[in-house]
Amino acid sequence: MAEFIKALFLVVVAEMGDKTQLLAMAMASKYKVKQVMIGVLVATVFNHALAVAVGSYIGSLIPMGIIKMVAAISFLIFGLWTLRGDKIDEDDEKKRKFGPIVTVAIAFFLAEMGDKTQLMTIAIAADNSNPLVILMGTTTGMLIADGIGIIGGAWMCRHIPEIYIKWVAGVIFMFFGTLTLYNIAPAWMISPLYIILYFLVLGVFIYIFGVKLAYHGQACDIVLANENSEGEVG
Repeated sequence: MAEFIKALFLVVVAEMGDKTQLLAMAMASKYKVKQVMIGVLVATVFNHALAVAVGSYIGSLIPMGIIKMVAAISFLIFGLWTLRGDKIDEDDEKKRKFGPIVTVAIAFFLAEMGDKTQLMTIAIAADNSNPLVILMGTTTGMLIADGIGIIGGAWMCRHIPEIYIKWVAGVIFMFFGTLTLYNIAPAWMISPLYIILYFLVLGVFIYIFGVKLAYHGQACDIVLANENSEGEVG
C-alpha cells in the first residue's frame, strides 16, 4: 500500500503543469471530459506498463546503490523541470482522424514518451519490487492530476497563482532528491562545506530553470480560453 501511495503522490506532483496535463486540458475544449479521461487512462496504462517493465528490468541488473543515486539525481532534475514547466505545440493536438477517445489516447501516448512522468515511473519501478502496484499507483496518479487540471483548473487559476503550484511541486521533488542523496552519501561528504556548496549549486540551477527559462501561465491560459469559448457558445 505504501508503494502505491508513493507512486500515486509523486505522479500527481510531477503532472502539475506538465505537458501531458496541458494537453489533457486542451483536449477537454474539444471533447467531453469522460472521453478525454478514458483516452488518458488507455494511453497511461500502455505507456506506464512499458515504463514499469523497463524500470523493473533495470532494477534486476544494476546494484541498488547505483539505482538510488540515479533516482536521487532524477528527482532533482524532475524538480527543476517542474519549476521550468512545459508547453504544448499545435503538433501535440493535431491528427484528429479517429474518434475522440482514440485521438486523445494516441496524442497522450505520444506526448508521454520521454516525458517527466514516464521517466519518473521508470525510476520508481527500478527501486521497487512490485511492478503491478507501481503501475496502478502511477496510472491512478495521472488520472487524478489530469482530472484536477480539467475539472478544477478554472477554480485553481482564479484562486491559486500557477507559479505557486509549480514551485511547491518542484520543491517536493528536490526535497526527495536531496534526502536520498543525504542517505546514500559517504560520511566524509556530510560536512558544512559540502552541504553549503550543494545548496549553492542547487540554488543556481533553481534560478536558471525556475526564473530565467520558466514558462509562465500556459496552463491557466488554456483553461481560461476554454472557459471563455464555452461562455461564448452558451
